[in-house]
Amino acid sequence: MPLPLFWFRLLPFWRSSEIRAARYLRSQGYRIVATNFRIKEGEIDLVAWEGDILVFVEVKSRTSSDAPEAAVGVRKRTRVIRAAHAYIARYHLQRAPYRFDIVAVNETPTRKPEYRLIRDAFRVHPEN
Repeated sequence: MPLPLFWFRLLPFWRSSEIRAARYLRSQGYRIVATNFRIKEGEIDLVAWEGDILVFVEVKSRTSSDAPEAAVGVRKRTRVIRAAHAYIARYHLQRAPYRFDIVAVNETPTRKPEYRLIRDAFRVHPEN
């Protein structure tokens, strides 16, 4: 059941953005299976399945016209990849194909939020 609209005002900006991004991904056919998966070395905002592909999603939001996805640098990618490997190990999903997506959200007070889904936004390098 979705949160009533007035509850969104009580949530931190990043959390309400993640909830809206999850709703957006569901509308795109994703099945959300986890939110805010955390380990000491990193975190994943959303974990989902798109068909038979396991997808680790980083949600980035901005209230300006800046490109939110630009904030996902090497350090953030490394932390997401480490958390993804821990998730795969914990749930014995070593055989599942997986990828990393970014949902970029631009929210301004005068307009509806704009979502951009960047599939396969980054990849694991051998040293990660």
